[in-house]
Amino acid sequence: MEGNGHSGSTAREEYEVREHDVLVIGAGGAGLRAAIAVAQKGMSVGVVTKSLLGKAHTVMAEGGIAAALGNVDPDDSWEQHFIDTMNSGKFINNWRKVEIYAKEAPAGVIELEQWGALFNRTEEGKIHQRPFGGHTYRRLAHIGDRTGLEMIRTLQEKLLTTDAEVYMETTVTKLFKDSQGRISGALAYTRESGKFILFKTKAIVMATGGWGRIYKVTSNSWEGTGDGIFLAYDAGAELVDMEMVQFHPTGMVWPPGVRGILVTEGVRGEGGILRNANGERFMERYDPQRMELSTRDVVARANYTEVQEGRGTPHGGVYLDITHLGYDEIMKRLPTMHEQFLKLADVDIAKEPMEVFPTVHYNMGGLKVEPESCATTIPGLFAAGEVAGGLHGANRLGGNSLGDLLVFGRRAGEGAAEYVGQSTHAAGAPDEEVQEEIRRVLEPLTKKPSDRDESPYLLQEELQEAMMQHANLMRDEDSLKEGLRKVLAIKERIPNVRVGGSRLFNPGWHAAQDIRYMANISEIIIRCALERKEKRGAQWRLDCDELVEEYGKINFVVKKNEKGEPVIERREIPPMPEHLAALFKKEKTKV
Repeated sequence: MEGNGHSGSTAREEYEVREHDVLVIGAGGAGLRAAIAVAQKGMSVGVVTKSLLGKAHTVMAEGGIAAALGNVDPDDSWEQHFIDTMNSGKFINNWRKVEIYAKEAPAGVIELEQWGALFNRTEEGKIHQRPFGGHTYRRLAHIGDRTGLEMIRTLQEKLLTTDAEVYMETTVTKLFKDSQGRISGALAYTRESGKFILFKTKAIVMATGGWGRIYKVTSNSWEGTGDGIFLAYDAGAELVDMEMVQFHPTGMVWPPGVRGILVTEGVRGEGGILRNANGERFMERYDPQRMELSTRDVVARANYTEVQEGRGTPHGGVYLDITHLGYDEIMKRLPTMHEQFLKLADVDIAKEPMEVFPTVHYNMGGLKVEPESCATTIPGLFAAGEVAGGLHGANRLGGNSLGDLLVFGRRAGEGAAEYVGQSTHAAGAPDEEVQEEIRRVLEPLTKKPSDRDESPYLLQEELQEAMMQHANLMRDEDSLKEGLRKVLAIKERIPNVRVGGSRLFNPGWHAAQDIRYMANISEIIIRCALERKEKRGAQWRLDCDELVEEYGKINFVVKKNEKGEPVIERREIPPMPEHLAALFKKEKTKV
């Protein structure tokens, strides 16, 4: 429901007031699916996105949706999908979340098809499924190599049939809680005009995606600055296993302007072969059984190692060759990749190999949520998609992210709607708190010039360089400590950020907000990486042993203390129930 505008005194900032039963922050796959679920419950829902509707990072996901439909390999099952996902995550996943996902992902795919998604088909007319690294069976339902784009198109069209209100190019800066610690609202500003909006709401679904932009080389689009996870953490929510940052094995390396752009795992799924500069098919040394279809953490380290040891290509990568498919099959199965390399790198992948190198791609860590409802540790705050942790453990399998959006996006929306239905408290925030936050947000624009002024762009560059150098896919204690020192030094300079111009479409002002999120998240990642002293999935400590038993039984949970500092707790992972543990016993008998 839309409220009336609010006008303060001349000394105070005016702001608009909007009211919804549930506010969804983020308009990617998880946010749209959550908003649809809320609307289907007959409640009012607002969707806030700092980008444009249809431009979310989900569109960059290309390969497919992992779901045990069994259309191509009839022996596939939710049980095998569960086993594959836990194995890939090195058993620090939330096993209940994995169980829910493996069971419900097929229904999510079917629902998406019923809403209009045009999947590739088998000769029998079923949804086609392709192989991907770490999956026992051909499991990824796909639309060529444009699956994420089709998912967003379908969900967007479905959302537009509801009464949901969408607030585009709007950035949320703070979550408000009432005296009982329950969510009561959020403050945002429009990027076009700089005007503020107070959203009064009892429940928020956080669906803001990841924070890959804290690194210099990343497949993430500009939105991935970690707004949502920081806002939730700042409000008191718990985070889990933040040290787990996924480096995708294959990002573009040349020309420099496109370095880091994703090369879909679908290329390896369709038979792509990795070779070093000597022409060796080097995966034989790293995973002779699965070769290029090994898990992402293994392939990423292999590519990295080949280059580090002097067997890289002229531009510092390795070769990925799909030429054996021929032009017609490439255009049928990987049309986006063909267009991407031809337009950006002047390379025809039907005639010559691609050059690729690991790129920061995904975050397995995130907000700690309840598997059933996606509720965080703050009453009224829910989370789904990449911003939520637990599903993927130490390493995400390709295709499990798009399915995650469907399964837990729906559950988060339904959880939020159920919570609101049972709530009787009022939504809103005291004007004093709203004004205080507005002053903080405007400070980079309003402060007087000083010889200590800092540029938000230069701080972001320093931060990205530091994370790239010290928190890369291979790490050690000395380098992590040096990275932490650099990040803390950048944090101390953030209060000096000053930008010129007005509020109207001012990217410098937006960057001044982003650097606060990025620096705090970077600090947390490094502190957690220092705590987990082992090699496990994406956390590859060169100075530690592999798979230390002690660390296989715990998650690292982070929360802000009264001084505003991150506190890390080692929290024991509950034992897996017998019906799930039995799956692994049965799996061993197959060998």
